[in-house]
Amino acid sequence: MEIIDFYLSPKREYWLNKIRLCEWRAGAYLCQLIDNEQFYSVLGESSRLLLLTEGDKLLSFCALTERDQVDTELTPWIGFVYTFPEARGRRIMGRLINEASHIAAGRGFDTLWLTTDHVGLYEKYGFEFVCMMKEYSGEETRIYKKKTSKE
Repeated sequence: MEIIDFYLSPKREYWLNKIRLCEWRAGAYLCQLIDNEQFYSVLGESSRLLLLTEGDKLLSFCALTERDQVDTELTPWIGFVYTFPEARGRRIMGRLINEASHIAAGRGFDTLWLTTDHVGLYEKYGFEFVCMMKEYSGEETRIYKKKTSKE
């Protein structure tokens, strides 16, 4: 398995087509941001899109961003977290979360933030529930945090 930075890959169009196979509404939004060249303007200039691959197969992806779907000064965020069904149950998302954590720590951040409606999923990866916040859409979302690590 290998972690690839989408925007540093010479095969961006190939990987974007793999992301498009995701049946998740947020995955479609991510593709829209990429297609419209809005990834950085919406999520922040230092944002990264990390792909966990096995050969030419996309197993999982997530973004490390400056901003997320809540109005707050908290940063950085892990978002667009998705593992394809055939790769689930192996806890491979932990590799991407660790990579995002290392990147954030290298930038001087000691906390990584996450919004989700999942309960019990991200705790497996060291996230702790903090509070509920309203998204820009007005819906409530769960806010989690995790200490970053350089290891």
